[in-house]
This record gives sequence, structure tokens and C-alpha cells, in this order.
Amino acid sequence: YWDQIRRVLARISLEYGFGRIDTPAIEYANLFIRSIGAGTDIVDKEMYIFNTKGGDKVSLRPELTAGIGRAYIQHGMNVLPKPVKLFSTGPVYRYDRPQEGRYREHFQANFDAFGEQDPILDAQLIQLAHRVVTSLGIKNIQFQVNSIGCPKCRKEYQNLLVAYFESKKQKLCQNCKKRLETNPMRILDCKEDKCVQVSTTAPQSVDHLCMECRVHFKSLLEYLDELDLPYIINPRLVRGLSYYTKTVFEIWSNDEEGKRHSFGGGGRYDYLMEQLGGEHTPAIGFGLGMDRLVAEMKRVHAKMYIEPKPRVFLAQLGDLAKKKSLNVFAELQKNGILTAESFGRGSLKSQLRVADRLGVEITLIIGQKEALDKTVIVKDMVSGTQETVGHDRLILAVKKILKNNVVISHSEE
Repeated sequence: YWDQIRRVLARISLEYGFGRIDTPAIEYANLFIRSIGAGTDIVDKEMYIFNTKGGDKVSLRPELTAGIGRAYIQHGMNVLPKPVKLFSTGPVYRYDRPQEGRYREHFQANFDAFGEQDPILDAQLIQLAHRVVTSLGIKNIQFQVNSIGCPKCRKEYQNLLVAYFESKKQKLCQNCKKRLETNPMRILDCKEDKCVQVSTTAPQSVDHLCMECRVHFKSLLEYLDELDLPYIINPRLVRGLSYYTKTVFEIWSNDEEGKRHSFGGGGRYDYLMEQLGGEHTPAIGFGLGMDRLVAEMKRVHAKMYIEPKPRVFLAQLGDLAKKKSLNVFAELQKNGILTAESFGRGSLKSQLRVADRLGVEITLIIGQKEALDKTVIVKDMVSGTQETVGHDRLILAVKKILKNNVVISHSEE
């Protein structure tokens, strides 16, 4: 399934105009502390932080976006035509108790777009996420969507939250009592039953948006309706990273027992570039947990992509034939003919045994005479016939036999 995921990600990233970017697994720790935010579980509990011999504090990356943002600023990508769309995959690291779906090293795919504030880009990235997940055979998904506002309207909303949760502080878990002082919105995301119960009647961010954020969210929902994407407004969705503004979303699926599975999520981070020392750059992105996608594909028995098998085998006999076979092999591959070989085996008999086990349709043989004459013996393993052809006619002869074999197999069906 891993290769299947990588193939789908590569194809869809190109279709949507995303260029590849790769960033280091190690960054200065302050990059993540500034971007993710103090008071978050990631910064307080989950980061791997080390001191270098030179006295610098560095960290294994706990997520990809901050490093991509740093690279965007450092390499002057702000001068590129907008939006600048970047795609990345790689390992991320979080200290956590190993459990199902949670690993200390896990792999993530990120799609990030910089320089556009129109909500149509939010909708396009959600559509892209839908394309990726459904292309992998995961069908029953739903997007959880919310707007957490901008710094202007969020401050008022946070004050309302603090007032609400202060009145119910004794009902909160110990972690959420601390969050009340540092990051009150994270209480909404707590999974403890008693905190979930308290949060059900808490003020909702969508009811306290400024006019700009309200219009932005309304437009996003209209785009999602136009795309006919499955979504639900989840007022408790806030995400675990402090840099998010306005749109936040997650991708969920429920199994037969009602258990929720989450594959990833994202949102807008219109002020992150400024936090990292760059100019104001509206941006949006999302990440997909590749390990979780693999687990879900296994759970739903997603159809596995079968790698095409070689239909041709190239055998050689003698030192000169071995040398000549390298160019013949390269020419076959260049023309899209998947070919197997066993160059390390000396005897023709042992090579033909390999060809037989592979079940190829054609065996090509180059002996001493063929190497001198610049010819190849082409043996059709289906009909049993064979002929000797020159190098200039080899590709045509092989393709003709393969095409005929396809026609024969279809007629037999």
C-alpha cells in the first residue's frame, strides 16, 4: 500500500499544480515553538529537543508546515506567481505513548499553498484531500469543518470561553485546567468524557466571527456544496496548532462499530509567515498521515495496485553477448517494454529456468554468434515459434508478439 499511496500523491500533486519541496528533519527548536505555540501538547510534551555541541537548541520536526514556511521565506519564494503550491512528504517525530495509529516516527504528506486568501483555495485543497483519500479506495469519509476566526475576532471569543470554562473549572480534567490559563480553545479538543460533556454547551466560534471571517466561511461552505463534498460543521474542531486562522478541517471515517478514524487535516495560517519573520502571506495547507492511510486501506481491504510483471526475459551466453545485452536491455526499457534478466547467471539453462518461473511471454537470447551479427533470437513462449532479428527490428518484433498475445488472451475469455 505504501507505493500505492506515493504514486497517488505524486500524480494528484502534479494534476493540481503542486511542486515538490523537501525540508530537513532537524530544525532550530524555536521555529516550532514560535509557530505551533506554547501551551500546545506538541510543544509541551511531544517534541524531541536536543542541544548541539555548538550550544544551539534543535528539534526533530513534529510537523512539516513550519519548515516549509521557513524555506518559503529563506529562498525568496514570495516573488513567484501566486499561489505558490508546494507538496512534501517525509518522517515527523513526536514523543507519545506508542499505540494504534500513533508512532514516534510517522510519515506525513503535506500540501501547502501560499499567497491567496480567497476561500476558493480552501475548497480546492479540501477537494484535493478528497481526491487523494478516495483514490486509495477509502470511500466513506466526511470532512469536519469549522472557522476559528482571525486574531481580531478570536480574542473576544477566547474571553467568552475563559468565562464559560472558569464557571465549570471543577468539572475539567487536570490538563484542561492548565489549558484554561495557556490555550483555552484546546479544551474543546479534549477527549476526556467529562471535558467533552462540558464543551457541548460552550460558546461556538462560528457565532462570534467578525464580518470578514463570516463571509469567508460562508463562501467556503458554498464552494463545498457546489463540489458536492461530504462535510459537517463541527464547532468543537480547533486543531492542535496555534498558527491556524479561519478555516480548519479534518478528514474522518467511521467503521462498522462507530469508531472514528482520522487521516489528517489542516487549515489556514494567514499570519504564520509574519511570525517566522517574513512578510504577510495568506496561506492554507493540510497534512495526511500516511501510516494511518495504510491502516485504513488494510481495514477496508482496499484494492491493491498490482505492479506490472515483466513480459520479456533477456538471456545471454558468453562474455561478448553479456556486454552487448546491456544496450539491448536499456533499449527495451526505454521503449516501455518491461524486461527481466539474470545477467549474473552463466549458463543459458539456468537463465531459461528463471524465465520459465517468471512466466514471461517472450524470451530473447543473445549468444556469441548473435553478438557478432548484431542480432537477437526472439522466442514466443506462447506459440513456441522463434525467429532471429536484427537490433534495428527488435523493438517492432517484440511489440508485435506482445500485441498478438493480448488479442489471443481476450478472444479466449
